[in-house]
Formats: sequence, structure tokens, C-alpha cells
Amino acid sequence: MSKQYFAHQTTVIDEGCIIGAGTKIWHFSHVMSNCIIGENCNLGQNVVVSPKVVLGNNVRVQNNVSIYEGVICEDDVFLGPSMVFTNVINPRSAVSRKSEYKPTYVRRGASIGANATIVCGNEIGEYAFIGAGAVVTRPIPAYALVVGNPARQTGWMSEFGERLNFDEKGIAFCKESGQQYQLINNKVTRNK
Repeated sequence: MSKQYFAHQTTVIDEGCIIGAGTKIWHFSHVMSNCIIGENCNLGQNVVVSPKVVLGNNVRVQNNVSIYEGVICEDDVFLGPSMVFTNVINPRSAVSRKSEYKPTYVRRGASIGANATIVCGNEIGEYAFIGAGAVVTRPIPAYALVVGNPARQTGWMSEFGERLNFDEKGIAFCKESGQQYQLINNKVTRNK
């Protein structure tokens, strides 16, 4: 059976990986053992996927991103150029803490901007939008827009990446898609 994904000739793929059909892995990238990469993903230049990482379908990883063990990205996640994941809270060169890796979950449709840092052990909610350069030190709710260091919430985003402006009844519409959203008790849901 022939592989159904594309890997540039400079890419290194270790044994035990599962890579979905239609996925593209570009120059100088390294996919380490026992990773699961879904269908129709795109991994840019100089991307490192550490052992046991899981990427869902249609995940976009831009150039110069290292995805460390413990990270799980659901479908349709966007990881911006040079963004950073950590996997240990208190790293020291002389102290091995591989047994202390903390999981980080990036839920469906979330976007993480260029040069952002995600401190391990946090969950990024569905369709959350992490601004460029933000430093995430706590869990981020679904649809939240966060910016800064440390990251602070400044608003809400639609599934299409448009800022939502809620009226006095807690209703907002995405200008691009027309989708309706509801804000109740500081939690956003999309009305179907």
C-alpha cells in the first residue's frame, strides 16, 4: 500500500507514526515515533512533532513550531508561525522531569497566533483565538479572544474568526457567516 500523504525529501518520519491521507509535511520537519496526524493536515517548514502527539484532521502548523509530548490538537486547529508549547512547569537542565509532562488540549477550531506561548497543563477551548505573542498561563474558554502577557480575555470570536459584539440580550451575529451566538454567564454557544 502506498502512502497517501506527502513528505518533502528532507523530512524525517520515525517508526510507528500514523499519518492521514492528504497530509503534507514540508522541508526539514521531524515527526517522531508514535504520533498520530490526521487527514489533510499541513505541517510547514522546520516543524517538530514529538512522540505521542495527536493532531486531528485539517490541522495547520506553520513554520518553526515544536509540538511537544502531551499536546493534543483536535480538528481544524491553527498553530501560527513560531508559536510555542511547553510540557514541564519547572524545567531544569540537570533534572529529568519526563514523568511530569502535563497535557495540553487545543480544542476544535482554535487558532493560536504567531509567537504565542502556551504553558502546559491548560486547555484552549473550541474556536478560541489566541493573539500573536500572547502567553497563556490558564485555561481559555471556548470562543474567547485573548491577548497579551499574561494572556487576558478582550472579547469573543466567531467560528469564522470575526469579533462578536453581544447586545443587551446576550445575542451576537457573525458578520461573515450570519451565525448566531448566545452569551450566558460568561459562556458562549452557537445557536444551531
